[in-house]
Amino acid sequence: MRRKKETFITKLSNAVITLLLSAIMLVWVQGYTNASNLKFAQISDVHFLENGANTTYKMTAESPKLLDDAIAQVNSIPNIDFVMFTGDLIDKPFEKELHAVLPHVSKLNVPWYFAFGNHDICLGGYLTKSVYFDILREFNPEFKFEKPYYSFIPKKGYKVIVLDSIIDDRLTSNGYIYPEQLQWLDNELKNSQKDVVLIFLHVPLLEPFPSPGHKMKNETEVRNIIEKYKNPIGVFTGHYHAAKITQINNILYVSTPSLVSYPNAFRVINITRKRNKVIFEIQYKETRLTNVQKLAKLILFSSSIYSGEEKDHNGTFTIKR
Repeated sequence: MRRKKETFITKLSNAVITLLLSAIMLVWVQGYTNASNLKFAQISDVHFLENGANTTYKMTAESPKLLDDAIAQVNSIPNIDFVMFTGDLIDKPFEKELHAVLPHVSKLNVPWYFAFGNHDICLGGYLTKSVYFDILREFNPEFKFEKPYYSFIPKKGYKVIVLDSIIDDRLTSNGYIYPEQLQWLDNELKNSQKDVVLIFLHVPLLEPFPSPGHKMKNETEVRNIIEKYKNPIGVFTGHYHAAKITQINNILYVSTPSLVSYPNAFRVINITRKRNKVIFEIQYKETRLTNVQKLAKLILFSSSIYSGEEKDHNGTFTIKR
């Protein structure tokens, strides 16, 4: 009788140990395999003109074809969660141009979002930020935002923050984040310290090359807010039409080229959350209109400033959690 009791206790103990080991293995697997992935495309500085002419800097006559090619490429990539346009979707701030570009953008098979660029707004004209958003909401069922800066959760464990870096009261290529928005940004970051945060805006917070007429006027103030927080943060911008990637501690600053000027490229970013780290895999995608790209390169004085180095194209970046 005693032996049977011992056998039963032994079996029960083994079962408990097996369950505990299974639970530990499950936690381990979740920690060291893909706990959560997010994949998105960033397209910047489309500068769409329905009947444009090429200049010494922008292939605006080819802008519809370049946009269609980028959209076709994105649609062919599996598991894209969303697309973000980081400003200058149109080259001239006219309602007819916005109405002309949106049927092209609407061909995307995934949700898409938008941050304002300086070319998108007509100072003192009809196409205000409010009217612009009204039109976007008509074409895009995912776009329900009222303010030019906003946030959303694309997937559990991730927070997207879209900033408006465009100055309202004068014509300028410089950027500025107004105090009310800075306070909002601080609150958003404070409430997202367990998340991977992705910040999108037009004007960079870290210049890919010096340009006093284009830089963010209060970049130090904005960066001081962001750099207070220690969770993984990616900052994705355009405006300079240049490729540049810089990691500073837990923050990845990514400047993306223009679709309409050399190197006529966009980015696809895949993010993997693991138990103790977050991995950013950044891919550099050139448009397939090679003849347009060759001509775009020829008309630039120094194409290497915009194309960047190879390390500014593709890369894998790890941030500890």
